[in-house]
Formats: sequence, structure tokens, C-alpha cells
Amino acid sequence: MNRKAIRRSPVLTRGPVLEREEYIEQAHLFELLFEQGGGAFPIQELLQQLRDEVLATTRLVMAIDYLLTEIKHSGLLGPAMHQLSHYFTPFQTYLIDQSESDTGRFLMSTAFQVLHSEAKYRLQDCSPVGLFLYQFEVLCRSRLTYDRGLTAISGDPLYDNQWSQWILGLRAQIGLVDFADLLFLSSEYYRDQLLASKQSTEGKGPFLLDAKTGRIAFANRRKDPTFLFGALQRHMGYPAVPRPKPVDDSKEVLSRMSRRIERLESRIQLMEEERRATLDITKFYEKQ
Repeated sequence: MNRKAIRRSPVLTRGPVLEREEYIEQAHLFELLFEQGGGAFPIQELLQQLRDEVLATTRLVMAIDYLLTEIKHSGLLGPAMHQLSHYFTPFQTYLIDQSESDTGRFLMSTAFQVLHSEAKYRLQDCSPVGLFLYQFEVLCRSRLTYDRGLTAISGDPLYDNQWSQWILGLRAQIGLVDFADLLFLSSEYYRDQLLASKQSTEGKGPFLLDAKTGRIAFANRRKDPTFLFGALQRHMGYPAVPRPKPVDDSKEVLSRMSRRIERLESRIQLMEEERRATLDITKFYEKQ
């Protein structure tokens, strides 16, 4: 009997949707860590300062206490956020884990900036469509792994079971099917086309995306994905994803040029001394 291995979706602990004041204080937390985290103030001191600033009636105060305890022992935020899965979403924890990884290029300042924009977006009319597009664009622009990233996204409390299963199903399709096609085939715009042509919708869908998203995806098929993300961000109203800044190697280039100029000057000086027959080669002898 042939046994086929069945790939099971990982089970994530999905916390509840937090109250509005929690996201207000989270936005303040990540904003301060983004603005001053890479400066002269260590994260431990910033968390201690935020411990006294945030609203005392929110659960963020207890979360900061736990983060402070963990960072004093291990120097990392990720392990503590894993233990606080009832408060922080899996996507928030995933970004912090990637920023603290020794082998990754995802900067912690970028993670704080992304989380600050996401917390502010949740204070507005945040829809599952806009939140998913924002989180997925973060994975693309930051070059994070789709498998672990989509798994973390699927555990967000804003998504219901149908949304979570659809996001988990994307892990096997990303890279094989154009992302614009995946959005179009899961939109109400595609469903309306099937119904208009009197075709059956059985076995297709789920049609989770609205018709406007489907039209934008259909118009950007076989194009550069940056055009798709740009159009979606303009029309859906979710925050702009921070783009990785190119490495400024101008200082290194100037130092290499200065060293090369010094070597050229030394060679020219030796050539002039040799031409005038004043070159003293004894100065190059090894001193005993």
C-alpha cells in the first residue's frame, strides 16, 4: 500500500482582537523603538521609559515587564514575544525573530517601523484584505521566507478560518503562479465573470477579495509586481511598506581611493629619486 505524506498546517495560538487603546499604545511603543532604538539608548532603557509612559489600564504594561525580564537574561525580544502569543500576533513575533537573527539582513529598525505602521493601520478601518496585502508586501520587499512568513500571517486574529486556510494554501503556490493571478482568482470580480458567462463556480474560490482588488490584480497580470503593489496600496489605503535602504559604501570607496593615491605618490617619488641618481636603497634594508 502506498502511503502518501500529508503536509499538515502548523497550529498557531491565535489570540483575541485587542481593544483600541492597546493598539494606540503599541503604535507609541514601536514608534519610539524605531526612532531611538538604533541610537545611543539601548532597548532596555527605552522599555523602562515606556513602562512609565503607557496607559496603566492597558495590558501592554504587563507585556513590557515580561519583555524587560527576558531581555535582561537573554538580550532578545523574540523569546518573550513567543510566550506572549495571547497579546502579540505571530507576524509581530516573526518580524522580531528575523531582525534578531545572526544570518539575516532584516534590520530591527525596519521591523519596528513595519510594526508601528501596522498598529496605526489597525486603528483605522482595517480590513482583512488590506492587512494581508500589507503583510505580504512586507515579506516581498524584505526578502523574508514565504513559508514561515505566511504561516505567521495566517495566525492573525483578524482573519477567520477561511482566510487562514487560504493564506496557508498560498505557500504551495507562491513562485509557481503569478501573485496577480492568485488575487484575481480569489476575488469577487472573477466570480462575477463566471456568473456572467453562466459558468459554474463549484470547486473555485474562495472569493475573499472584493471586486476592486480583483480588477487591479487583473490589470497588472504579467507585469512587474511593484506596479501591482503600488496600485493596491494607493486604492486600498494600507500603509506604504518601508523599502530597504541601499548600503552606503561611499566612505569605503573614498578610503580605498586615498590609499591608492598614497601608493602612487610613493612610486612617483621613487622614480624621481632613481632618475636623479639619488635613490638610497639602504633604507629598504631590514633592520637587525
